[in-house]
Amino acid sequence: MSDITAIVPGTFDPITNGHLDIIKRAKKLFDRVIVAVAVNAGKTPLFTFDERVELTKRVIEDDEELRGVVVEGVKGLLVDFAKKENAKVIVRGLRAVSDFEYELQMAFMNRRLNENVEMIYLMPYIKYSFLSSSIIKDVFINGGDISKFVPRQVVEAMNKKIGRGEV
Repeated sequence: MSDITAIVPGTFDPITNGHLDIIKRAKKLFDRVIVAVAVNAGKTPLFTFDERVELTKRVIEDDEELRGVVVEGVKGLLVDFAKKENAKVIVRGLRAVSDFEYELQMAFMNRRLNENVEMIYLMPYIKYSFLSSSIIKDVFINGGDISKFVPRQVVEAMNKKIGRGEV
């Protein structure tokens, strides 16, 4: 069997410890893992596309467990990117039933667009099951401590972006 490439996509605005958990688990399952930082027209991100790609790269590069994981920015259809990279798998995390409904629709659409790519879903560890980038931004903007939920580089980037001087 040939090497299997998997893509772990997301908006990553910002990347959280929950995202990292899914990426690390995907790395254990597949020969090559690409983290695809995507544009999502349905969201208004705090960080620009380029900032999200760069921040995600810094976080991945600084984590010993993620050596060899590649980070790419993706502006088109994910299934087209998968075809270009010869990826056979897209890995997503599922936190709750509400995630499932959205992911089911996306899986059906992706299969119609490219039947050669399989969707695989990983359940987060319970300690990450409530984490989302939206919650992280809300907690941070309202003065809460996010350092237990995101990598150090994210705390620094949020402080710089929002204008808080503390780290």
